[in-house]
Amino acid sequence: MADQTSLDAVRSQFILSTHAIGHKSTKVIAKRISNSIVRVKKLNTDEAINLIRAQIDQIDNLESVEKSLSGISTKWRLDTLLIIQDIFGKNSDIVKAFNAINFEFVGNFEYDRGYREQELFRLDYLTYLKGLLEAKGVLESGISLLERKGIESVYDGKDTPKEASELLKIVSLIENSLRKVIRDKPTKEKEVNDALEALFIGAGFDGEFSREKEHIEYSSKNYIPDFVFKRIETIVESKFCDKPEREKEMIGEINDDIVAYQTKYPNLIFVVYDVGVIRDADKFKEGIENQKSVIIKIIKH
Repeated sequence: MADQTSLDAVRSQFILSTHAIGHKSTKVIAKRISNSIVRVKKLNTDEAINLIRAQIDQIDNLESVEKSLSGISTKWRLDTLLIIQDIFGKNSDIVKAFNAINFEFVGNFEYDRGYREQELFRLDYLTYLKGLLEAKGVLESGISLLERKGIESVYDGKDTPKEASELLKIVSLIENSLRKVIRDKPTKEKEVNDALEALFIGAGFDGEFSREKEHIEYSSKNYIPDFVFKRIETIVESKFCDKPEREKEMIGEINDDIVAYQTKYPNLIFVVYDVGVIRDADKFKEGIENQKSVIIKIIKH
């Protein structure tokens, strides 16, 4: 749980890092990460229980076939995950149980010739309904836990000041050093990722991250993050903007990535390397950075 000592430690790190990043940028990042640390502390037990009950109350309205295929069910699942992560912590049994629920069919199945898609749709829907029931049970268990122990005793998270410090270090590297190590104008995203990897290793993160190795399955798609820092539960994902049509494409890609990646990793840093296409960086980031624990850094060549 966050306390004043923890917050003071993070603020001290931000002050020490001001020489490495611009003062205005530092304040923005500091505020965003500090907000993440104090988020749980602002809730009392009754408020936490009411939040979970509100998610349970939505389940009956999610059971139709139409809702199972819509973004409404996806939003409910992500909202619920983020709420229980805030209340119980990312390492809690409640969050682990929720993450273990399948909302789509996985496995082999038999079907009549010419009816594979119909049978898969049926199995997906049955799995989805079963998942909603399981989710309801997990959430009700969470409420029981809160009623027994109170919110002060249920949180199972990480050493947030250290995590915030390392997140800030990564953001600082990207913001202040990435452009300097890319001397020639890149032609593809791989060149940007090569430069990022070199920066991370040079900053002492060797062994702390993996590159393009982890697979995250979400909504029948397979996502492969560029860099995963498992210990601090952070993903760094790069996007390369070299033509006008990429600007709109990237916004869609980033929003899709956020939904998928935050099922496993709460902290997301998107590095957009722009070679002269994006005219209004603030407009590009508008709405994306309002999402919890998401940072966008646009680096211009």
